Amino acid sequence: MIQGFCNYKDKTGHHLGILTRNGVVNSEAIPEFKTISSTDALMLTQNYSFYKAAAEKYLTNQKGAAINPNDLNFLPCVLGPEKILVVGLNYKRHAEEVKKPVPATPMIFGKFNNALAAHNEQIPLPTKYAVKFDYEVELVIVIGKECKDVSKDTALSYVFGYCVGNDLSARDLQNITTQYLLGKGIDKFAPIGPWLVPSDVVGNPDNLNVSCTINSEKRQSSNTSDMIFSCADIVSYCSQVMTLRPGDIIFTGTPEGCITGKAPTEQKWLKAGDVVVTEIEKLGTLRNELV
Repeated sequence: MIQGFCNYKDKTGHHLGILTRNGVVNSEAIPEFKTISSTDALMLTQNYSFYKAAAEKYLTNQKGAAINPNDLNFLPCVLGPEKILVVGLNYKRHAEEVKKPVPATPMIFGKFNNALAAHNEQIPLPTKYAVKFDYEVELVIVIGKECKDVSKDTALSYVFGYCVGNDLSARDLQNITTQYLLGKGIDKFAPIGPWLVPSDVVGNPDNLNVSCTINSEKRQSSNTSDMIFSCADIVSYCSQVMTLRPGDIIFTGTPEGCITGKAPTEQKWLKAGDVVVTEIEKLGTLRNELV
């Protein structure tokens, strides 16, 4: 019955929404949710079974109309994560197209909270400093329980859910040095959402179709089964060297089809006015216009 969660805002403030087949329900209508901050979906992880049961009981007897998702002013589906980790070069066919060897261990780098953006949010391009702007559809892992030094067998039990992400990149800044941060950490260059979908709804995260279209032209079309390192591999690996906490998010890499993988004569970089749509099976569609 519950298909996911979102953060949104209206003239009365910020709210946590519950996605159902009939639309979005404001969680403030459910008495048990009064203990949750209006936009802190990750507080659900502290006792998800309790909140899930309360929400489903309410939804079964719901009489009020749900909100049409198209009418929502979305916020990022996760707010204020302590860590935003990103895995580079994690799809076999993407490694082939950029002519790089398959990594023996996950390539981890980071972004900061300034990079977060929401569904339908406009993203400004810093054209004063860069021109080679690229897209990367990515499955995003959202940690639900604190974990440190966990095994691959247990890693996914620490995951609350997943969302759609776009690891936007300025390739000219990214490739100035061996460090990716300047090309990846630009304001609003990590849109996520619209929905945070719980693990029990998603099922197996390593077999989901992923795609990206630019101005309605499909550029990426793949499946997470092509990932070199699975979601469990990534969570376990990261937890060996740092404590992962509720709300931390991990971008898991992008498949083939990025502009950077094309021949130089075919590279037509993103520009203001382009509309980027990233979509992942069971997780929904994330749309952003570049300005």
